[in-house]
This record gives sequence, C-alpha cells and structure tokens, in this order.
Amino acid sequence: MESSSIAVTYDYRCPFARNAHEHVVHALRGGAPWAVEFVPFSLTQVHVEEGGTPVWEDSARAADLVAVEAGLVVRDRDPDRFLDVHLAMFAARHDQGRDLRDEAVVREVLETQGVETESVFDAIAEGWPRTLFRKSHESAAADHKVFGVPTFIAGNDAVFVRIMTRPNEDQKASVMTIERVLSLMLEQPELNEFKHTSIPQ
Repeated sequence: MESSSIAVTYDYRCPFARNAHEHVVHALRGGAPWAVEFVPFSLTQVHVEEGGTPVWEDSARAADLVAVEAGLVVRDRDPDRFLDVHLAMFAARHDQGRDLRDEAVVREVLETQGVETESVFDAIAEGWPRTLFRKSHESAAADHKVFGVPTFIAGNDAVFVRIMTRPNEDQKASVMTIERVLSLMLEQPELNEFKHTSIPQ
C-alpha cells in the first residue's frame, strides 16, 4: 500500500488496542510508509451515563486519565521517546497486570524509558494534556462516530477493529496485518461487519 496518513485510537486499558498498536509500531519500525496519528480515546468517558459528569470534569475519576495524559506530554514534547513509552504503558497494564491509575506506576514506566518524570507531571498539573485528551476524544466521536478502541481512521473512513494476535519478530508480518485492515476499510467499504463466531483455542 502506498504512503498513507492514518489515525488509530487507544486507551491503555484495552487489550485489543494493545495488540493493534503493537502491530502499528512494529510495522513503522519495519519501514511501513504511514504517517500515523495516535489518538487518545477515553473508555471511562464512553461509559458515563447520559447527563452524568464528564470524566474530564470529575475529580474522582482523574486517576483514570493520568497514564494517557502522561503519554500525550511525551508524544508532544519528547516525540522520539513516545513509541517506547506508548508500548511500555500497554505492557505495564496487560503484561505486568499493573494499575495505571496509580501515579507511582506511571512514573516508573516513564523512568524506565528515560523520561524526566517531574516535567511530565508539571505539564499534567498545567491542565493542557487533559484539554487535549478531551478534544481528541470528542472530535473522534463527533467527526467519525468513534465508540471504542482501537478505531482506525483514514480520511472520512473509520473502522473499529479487533486484532487477535500480537507481533512476532517478523516486522513484515505486522506491516501486512495493518495493510489488510486498511485495504478492507478503504477498498471494500461494503464489508461492514466480519466477525468469527468462535475463537480458536
């Protein structure tokens, strides 16, 4: 597939987002010609009842946002470290079973990736990462009807995808995995839903 600009939503709590984003990062490191925007999307906000307090304004749920906020600071201020931090956040949650609502855990993830943690949390205290998180979430929901993660977005097309595998050492396999997703989305829009009725054990 030719060079493409795509966006992919994420929330670190989702194992399917972990799978998709690992493939995307693995593919990029294998030379995939995509310009990728990593778009935060809050699963906590998705489950706020109509008329309820938005998570962005709910101090009791602030911890639900801190890992993504930290990642956004790195994405925008230290982009060379972002992909490593991004994968490390997923690994902390899904490989190590750690609670990313715990600031100490988030700090440790950042430190292991060589990020200066105090500057990240100073930025979070300024409030702009949450504003950015909210804007990204609300734009995805309004502009593309996004309801979950991972959702792949290209132009006016958006698809929610569950990739069942994680990458192996073959970066070309990850390139092929994501290119199949993009091909189905962009070249076969008539295929709206395709889901196996059971998962091989």
